[in-house]
This record gives sequence, C-alpha cells and structure tokens, in this order.
Amino acid sequence: MSTSEPTISIRDFCKSYGEDIAADHISFEIPAGRILGLIGPNGAGKTTTMRALTGIIPSSGGTLNVCGYSIDENPLEVKQRTAYVPDDPRLFNDLTVREHFAFTAGIYNVDQWHERMLELAARFDLTEKLDARAADLSRGMRQKLAICCAYLYEPRALLLDEPMTGLDPRGIRMLKNSIVEQAERGAAVIISSHLLAMVEDICNHVLILEKGRTRFHGSLEELRAEFAGNQSDTTLEDIFFKTVESTPVPIVDLPPTASGPFVTG
Repeated sequence: MSTSEPTISIRDFCKSYGEDIAADHISFEIPAGRILGLIGPNGAGKTTTMRALTGIIPSSGGTLNVCGYSIDENPLEVKQRTAYVPDDPRLFNDLTVREHFAFTAGIYNVDQWHERMLELAARFDLTEKLDARAADLSRGMRQKLAICCAYLYEPRALLLDEPMTGLDPRGIRMLKNSIVEQAERGAAVIISSHLLAMVEDICNHVLILEKGRTRFHGSLEELRAEFAGNQSDTTLEDIFFKTVESTPVPIVDLPPTASGPFVTG
C-alpha cells in the first residue's frame, strides 16, 4: 500500500435485504491515524457497514477495501489486517483468558505474544483472570478480553461497535486512552457508539448515517461549521439531534399516585 492510499476505503457501498435498504451508496475513506466516529439512530446502517467491511455479511454493491485489498477479492488479506469487536463479543466459553490470547496469536502468527499478553492483561485488569474460563467472566471482563485480543496482533484497521458496553468508569478511561494510542501507532479506527460525548472526546472525524444514507462526513470542525455556525460550545449531541431528529422526544408525566414506572393504581 502506498503512503497516500487510505487504510479504509468504502465506495458506493449498498446493502439490501429484499426491499429493505440497510446501506444506500455509502462512501468514505479513513487514512492511517484517523479515528472516525460512526453515529446515527438505531437502524441507520452503522453495524451493517462494519460487518460488510470485515466480510461477515456480503455487500449488495460497491467496493470495500482495507490497505488496498478488496474484501470481495482478497478476504484473507483484509481479515489479516482488520480487527472487529462487536457490541456483544462471541467468546469461546470453555477457553480461559490465556487460551484466547494463544488462539488469537496462532491465527494471526503473532511472535512473542506471551509478553504482549501480560502487558495487555495488566493494563486491562485481566492478570488475575488469565486462567478463568470466558463463561465465568463478567460482561465488562468479556468486553476487555475481546479488545485485548484485537490489540494483540496490532491491526491496521480497528472497528469497534459500542466498545464501552459493560465497562466501569476506569475501564472506559483506559479504553479511550488505548484507542488514541492505536491511532497514534498508525491504525485507522472506526468507533460506532451512542455515547456522543465519548465520540467527541476521542474522534477527529465523524460520519453520520440515517436510514442507510450519509448525512454528514468530515471533521468535527467542519461539522460545527455546517450545522452550528462555528459555535465552539455546541456539543456533538446538540448537532446530532439537529441533524437527524425531526420529531422531539415526548415527555410523559406520571400520575400523581405513581412512584415509579412499575407502579399501578
């Protein structure tokens, strides 16, 4: 791959399920070192785009490339350079944490992985869980293990779908710092999340999808210029609702006698 070629390139990506269109001619590029926030309402096409880029689902049209390799023509080359962590990682319940590292290292031909495993385990508070089965891990620990396995082989393209799910405040801060470090070492990163404050904290570019179509793609500065008149104090959340939400969320008052949502008269 030449130095000028983007790490991730998606052109006119389409995905349909019968008459339902999940992605409608989506195009964007991500060079090495960029962190892209992929945001939009439920059903906007965010997860569909990432899953198609990794070959989990086939596209209905367009081209999806990683490091110059097409997922359709060179799927193995793409998968060797890509890590995808879904919002609910599918781990091997009968394997220990240590065995997950060993399995990942074997698939991706990682040399001297044991030292790297110890470093990642220490950073993500998994050291005392190395010999625990995945089935016995908490939701947050399972998420940390999936992220650590993704980091183990240092992918060129890192795709994270709701990566903060299940993490405590310490884990969230740790993950945010580690994502920035992955970009600094040259990875192209996509983060899909409904936590817009987190996206604003660490992402330098944003792609907003709605109903499978691109509403905006560019830097945060360009986003504010287009939708907020360059007002620096306008949050990404404010812009998001201005961009994709046409109907305000109704406020429902509880009856005077109710003390909570599960109380009936």
